[in-house]
Amino acid sequence: GRDFEKEIVVKVNVPEVLRVELAKPSWKGEHVAMGTNTDPYQWVEGRYKLMRGIWEAMRDFRNPCSILTKSPLLLRDLDLMKEIAEVAPISANLSIPTIDEKSWRATEPHTPNPRARMEAVAELNRQGIPCGILVAPLMPGINDSPEQVEEILTLAADAGATGIGGIALHLRGDVKKIFFDWLESYRPDLLPRYRELYGRGAYAPKAERERLMNLVAENKRRAGTWPQDLRGVAKAGKGGYANGPSKPTHTKAREIAEARAAARATLPLADATERDVDRGVRKGNGRHGRPLTLAEAERHAYDRVIEDAAPRAVRLSPPAPAPDLSHTTEGSTLDQASLF
Repeated sequence: GRDFEKEIVVKVNVPEVLRVELAKPSWKGEHVAMGTNTDPYQWVEGRYKLMRGIWEAMRDFRNPCSILTKSPLLLRDLDLMKEIAEVAPISANLSIPTIDEKSWRATEPHTPNPRARMEAVAELNRQGIPCGILVAPLMPGINDSPEQVEEILTLAADAGATGIGGIALHLRGDVKKIFFDWLESYRPDLLPRYRELYGRGAYAPKAERERLMNLVAENKRRAGTWPQDLRGVAKAGKGGYANGPSKPTHTKAREIAEARAAARATLPLADATERDVDRGVRKGNGRHGRPLTLAEAERHAYDRVIEDAAPRAVRLSPPAPAPDLSHTTEGSTLDQASLF
């Protein structure tokens, strides 16, 4: 149902858990993409400030990372993002599906104004954090007019956006019913079209997806050369970063070991987790149907530990009085509002 608009689960120990994950011997410093499932800068982030601890962990472990969000609230953490840029690759994208105010208010209630998001794109690029935009979701008959897309690209170019992408609407699981209920209430004229496009699955037919993607591509070609990636602004010195390459030094290795020890002292991970890892490697599980690799077993074991920490999570309803939504992000028709 629509509970995700009314109740948000905040996992208050996520920075500590992240440090444990980054300190694992099996972790090879892969890129971490944040915000691809749920926006970490929803309105509760203004209260809990969990992202600062997450950025600090990324900085301390020199781990490549990126963020996708609808909220200009990420500018609050610009100082930490710039510190990461000194030691590891970092980038950002703002989701801006429309500039049209009527479409925005109808499809993304309680989210920051899209023009404020565009201003955040400009500020991040001015500060040397490469930032692009994502026109997503592209919804047939709602925000897919060439004029709307062209306006977004024009403003994005003015903001120095390092790139632009588009994603067609997909309706997985319960989101399909919620979206169709919204159509019935606000755009009943589009119901037949959406039943034809999404009646058989979560994704529109290939031809329709390509049409929507081409809207962005055509406008990009018309706009000429897209602004160059600005990551060079934040790079200097050996390895492209002011403090050298991202590979840990002996000092960094000692810091990582200390971080791992501190995290294990904070969370009840060690014994039970190592037993679970060993069991997973030897026996596997039903999903895989085979013995797990060490990395897979560690990931499953730590997932269980994180779930076991649920009593430390905080469940809350939107506070009263209502928060200042001009700088924060709350759940909308297309967003699940749970933190991580």
